[in-house]
Amino acid sequence: MELQQAHSHSKSTYIFFLITGIVLVAFNLRPAITSLGPLIGMIQEDVGLAHWSAGLLMSLPLIIFAVMSPIVPKIAAQLSNEKTLLIGLFSLLIGISIRSIPMTFFLFLGTLLAGTGIAIGNVLLPAIVKDKFPEKFGLLTSVYSTSMGLLASLASGISVPLAVGLDLGWQGAQVIWGLPAAIAIFVWFYLQKFNQEEPQGTKKTLGSTTSVWSSGLAWQIAIFMGFQSFLFYVTISWLPEILYSRGMSLETAGWMLSFSQLVGLPASFFIPVWAGRLRSQVWLAFMLNVCTLVGYIGLLFGSAYPIFITSIIFIGIGLGGTFPLALSYIGLRTRNANQAAALSGMAQSTGYILAAVGPLFIGYLFDHTHSWTIPLITLSLVTIIVMVFGMISGRDRTI
Repeated sequence: MELQQAHSHSKSTYIFFLITGIVLVAFNLRPAITSLGPLIGMIQEDVGLAHWSAGLLMSLPLIIFAVMSPIVPKIAAQLSNEKTLLIGLFSLLIGISIRSIPMTFFLFLGTLLAGTGIAIGNVLLPAIVKDKFPEKFGLLTSVYSTSMGLLASLASGISVPLAVGLDLGWQGAQVIWGLPAAIAIFVWFYLQKFNQEEPQGTKKTLGSTTSVWSSGLAWQIAIFMGFQSFLFYVTISWLPEILYSRGMSLETAGWMLSFSQLVGLPASFFIPVWAGRLRSQVWLAFMLNVCTLVGYIGLLFGSAYPIFITSIIFIGIGLGGTFPLALSYIGLRTRNANQAAALSGMAQSTGYILAAVGPLFIGYLFDHTHSWTIPLITLSLVTIIVMVFGMISGRDRTI
């Protein structure tokens, strides 16, 4: 009896630390990226970066994500999810630390290492949730996607106050974001030790996986996630400029970008829970993309502040919901954690290629037309593509 109680207590402790560990990893998946943009002017002035180099520095994490995402499941299959995640967290911590050295080489090396660490977390988090909480996949996806969004917004907002207000400089403001990685490392060391101490008979044997690269459904999810990422990163990059061209001050336009992310947080939390309770997510994908489409059309034809604010709310809800819906598909459309890891790697690789291309392509359209009309029409058409593939991916099937 006492042995059973001890085992139950040990299991409860493990579950607590596992959920804590998942949230801590989510905390680390965006700040190293979103904290960089507000500080890029200071970094350029201090290090002497040209504009094209600064642009490459901002795009480098997305390129790393695209390259690393298909490789991560193969590494995890050899080592284990926990050990691979620890490698990713160490890479992130070292990268953030190195990036604080005011030299071009270390800026790029640190960003490369940080991007590698984040790529590992991006891919493995859905697989770990699928493995450890198969019945609560939607709820845990809600928790970690919302945690990710909260820290991303916080990192964008407080990086300049940390650098200037607290006189930490851009280096100190960057190093601060290594603290969540250090805390996560300690938690995942414990979680890895617990797994090693599990009796051999209690470990799950996962079934063999179908190659996701030859699955039509996997490609549908990958295209859905890819073009959703295209829309998100284009909006993050160009929404302030679009609003500025419509007569809004740059400062207000910047706050509107933050507002769009905050508006999306409730959708980020509730959509995966809702999706997990439905056998089919077709109408969910349809309604979210209708919101996004209404938002872009409002920016295209609007001429007054109330219309712009309403449009931003619709865009925030639409984009805030489609990303966690895509993450939900990774668990809902796969049979086991190995398959989820493979699909996560494939879909995120495709996604970040399009994410890296998106801002450049839309910027190119603006440079050639000197107007945001064609870019906004393009975003509306891409939203329809996202809608179609989101609905197709939402049918009740598995790979």
